[in-house]
Amino acid sequence: MRRKRKGRRHHSQHSRRRTPPGSSPGTLVPDPQAAAATSRLRAYGPEVLTEPPLEALASVVASQNGVAVTWVHTSGAGDGARVKALGEQFGLHGLALEDVLNRHQRPKAEPYGDHLFVVARLPGEAGTGETSQLSVFLGPNWLLSFSDGSEAWMSPVLERLRNDRGRLRGGGADYLLYALLDALVDAYFPVLEQHGETLEQLEDAVLSRPPAEVVADIHDLKHELLTLRRAVWPLRELLNTLIRGDALQVSPQTALHLRDCYDHVIQIMDIVETYREIASGLVDIYLSSQSTRMNEIMKVLTIIATIFIPLGTIAGIYGMNFDPEASPWNMPELGWRYGYPFALGIMIAVAGGLLAWFWRRGWLGRR
Repeated sequence: MRRKRKGRRHHSQHSRRRTPPGSSPGTLVPDPQAAAATSRLRAYGPEVLTEPPLEALASVVASQNGVAVTWVHTSGAGDGARVKALGEQFGLHGLALEDVLNRHQRPKAEPYGDHLFVVARLPGEAGTGETSQLSVFLGPNWLLSFSDGSEAWMSPVLERLRNDRGRLRGGGADYLLYALLDALVDAYFPVLEQHGETLEQLEDAVLSRPPAEVVADIHDLKHELLTLRRAVWPLRELLNTLIRGDALQVSPQTALHLRDCYDHVIQIMDIVETYREIASGLVDIYLSSQSTRMNEIMKVLTIIATIFIPLGTIAGIYGMNFDPEASPWNMPELGWRYGYPFALGIMIAVAGGLLAWFWRRGWLGRR
């Protein structure tokens, strides 16, 4: 099977800094390759849900007319001015804003006074080997989120919010943070299912007659699993921080729900580690099968050579130029009427005897 590769040129993307060395802390330099930023404002409470334009953010925050939570989600990290404006309006720390634009951050949870800064990694499509960053600021009754990937993973949260399903509309901003993290964690499972199907196909290919490209396919899959591991492993530490109560912005009731996310992350880690071991085992199986196949080929060639060695010896003996008339010991069978059939008979008998011996030894297949 052939898997699409999107190049290993993305390896350096996770460690590339946008700010030049020696820059002042909190310098906001957007990624020129990032998508243009688009923001959506949502204000909701138990009885109300509005989606006013972003220009009305100041009035919405000031009025709080039946609104329990103000949520601003920005998709795309290519607008440093918008990130700076939102940071000034909500009093966000400059170092956290810098991490929003530097999209290679490790998942973490950092308190900054009256607000909490959370970073998590979103899984990309299976076969890309990439993850995207989700940055969240949690305040007393507001939440700011920034993502630079697809928003399909957020659809269940938006559906629950619009249809007033579950506790989302009645919960606070910390419960919205839980809903986003829960949807993010659940987004890993479809990707892992695709990797599982890929592993089954690779296993079938390795156990049959694998092409040379199967090793490259296994290597690409191992790289994608390693990327997922790097994204999920610190996510466990993030959730553990929120569950322990180290973040004052997260209520004990919400921390109970975050335990479910923690259990799912542990399950994802187990699946990723299992898949990595299977992928490593497939490489060993491939190398073993190739070695076994080469040994079979060498065995066949050796048997053929072994059979023809005595035949060549007999032919060499009868090919010597001796004169039978000079001595009665100089190959008298050269003048014999049945000398030629006799030589061929000896060759056939020797070849047949060797084949029978090889078969009895089990070198020509099972007895």
